[in-house]
Amino acid sequence: MTGAEKNIFAEFLDTAAAALSGGYYSQRVVYNFADDRPDVPDVPRAALTNDTLDSIAAEIRACTRCPLHRERKNAAPGEGIVQPLVLVIGEGPGADEDASGRPFVGKAGQLLDKMLTSIGLSREKNCFIANIVKCRPPGNRDPEPEERAACIPFLQRQLAILKPLVILSAGRISATTLLETGEGISRLRGIWKHYQGIPLLPTFHPSYLLRDESKKTLAWEDMKSLCRRIAELDSGYEAETAALRSARHI
Repeated sequence: MTGAEKNIFAEFLDTAAAALSGGYYSQRVVYNFADDRPDVPDVPRAALTNDTLDSIAAEIRACTRCPLHRERKNAAPGEGIVQPLVLVIGEGPGADEDASGRPFVGKAGQLLDKMLTSIGLSREKNCFIANIVKCRPPGNRDPEPEERAACIPFLQRQLAILKPLVILSAGRISATTLLETGEGISRLRGIWKHYQGIPLLPTFHPSYLLRDESKKTLAWEDMKSLCRRIAELDSGYEAETAALRSARHI
């Protein structure tokens, strides 16, 4: 890693990254499901003739399919742009997410935002952020297989609406669930896969990077790979991030 790259990497991992001016903005609708709303009664799946992100979010808030609903304050359905460049899929809500009903808003979420910003991405512009499970596992433990199985249909329905260009899978639980593998994240990260025909890049979860700073260099390599792949697939992003990619040796 060059000296310039180290400075860039420190920018998004150790300090609040400034918003990039002139970044690529997707011309799509922003969804944030954290608004205060009355409880929505459970709606039978068969009664839904046309899925929307709002209808799926309502089902998620009312869901009792697994034990995680018993202790939740708020489910975190997801937020961001419809038809995003990137769908980021993490593990599940933590304490901050449970309190707010929004995904990735704690320290790990702040780090994720810096990582995305470093390559011209954000949940406000061109990403959608979600998790494998939508309710917080007690004590932030790993979600059990039956909890993941109960919740993954919500993510698949969201995926059908979102139609992301690529998927960034953050952490072991996300990667192993989506790819149906027992391999560890250290072996999976940085290697492009596919999920339902969509290019998928596994990387470390931001919370893991906060615990183990030795993996930061590898995470930056993953972000550069993500940036290059999106530039190959989307001419708007390629044009708008040309200067950024040149300056950051991507």
